[in-house]
Amino acid sequence: MNDDTTPMEQPGRVDTAGERPGLLAEGRHPVSIGHLVMGVAFAGMTLVWALLAGDVVAGDDVRWLMPVPWVLAGIAGLVGLVVADRRRAVSRRTGWVGPSGLAGPSGTMEP
Repeated sequence: MNDDTTPMEQPGRVDTAGERPGLLAEGRHPVSIGHLVMGVAFAGMTLVWALLAGDVVAGDDVRWLMPVPWVLAGIAGLVGLVVADRRRAVSRRTGWVGPSGLAGPSGTMEP
């Protein structure tokens, strides 16, 4: 790419930012809940391993420490689902609704 071309002039490049305004235009992207959960679980297991390898935790403390990554991953998954559902619900509530919920855009009652 030289200085005279913009990124949209490249062959094979598709502009997807216009499809969902506000989401990709702000630098956000949809989060895969499964990837989020497994990432939190992996990070938690790595932390537990580091604590065990460094002899920070020993004996009976291991018994309550082992399920912590799975609990944290479940909480992250539930939070991710709630946030994703709220964003979808807000995007579905666009448009005009009459006072009684039955009036159309012209203000007339529709059957």
